[in-house]
Amino acid sequence: MNRKKFIYGSLLGIGTAVTIPTYLLLKAQKSSSSQQKKESNQLDEKLVKDFVVAGHSKLGLVKEMLNEYPNLIYASYDWGNGDFEEAIEGASHLGNKEIVNYLISKGARANLFALTMLGRTELVTSVLDAYPELLFAKGPHGLTLLHHAQVGESLELEDYFKNKGLTERIIKIR
Repeated sequence: MNRKKFIYGSLLGIGTAVTIPTYLLLKAQKSSSSQQKKESNQLDEKLVKDFVVAGHSKLGLVKEMLNEYPNLIYASYDWGNGDFEEAIEGASHLGNKEIVNYLISKGARANLFALTMLGRTELVTSVLDAYPELLFAKGPHGLTLLHHAQVGESLELEDYFKNKGLTERIIKIR
């Protein structure tokens, strides 16, 4: 039992001789209902996982799910140990440009990994010029920018990363 419920319950149990200020009662009720509302506004974990999995390769399902639950576009799933992934990132590390472009058109937050896979050389290199330490950043599942350049078949970015010292062999995912 939390403090507010205890106080609220104690005040009600005192009897009619004590007048309870209305604002205290309303505040306790509002606090309780806002907590319930907060909990009910969360997306279902299984729904988020299904959307992220669909984002890897199932454009039709992604469209269907987004139509029904528009906020899935911002949802990420934790595969464990802080390995968070959004649908756009799943599509990115598999080189699925059609899904990535669709998700961006619907408002998904494009990150450096997605832009790399899309071959957006000017954007990626300008970010890395400003923040060179990001060259060695890891995306979901520990995949690097070089991996994303390879699956996106962006030879220009692949060469850029190798010249900067990033080396990795492509990893087959799922």
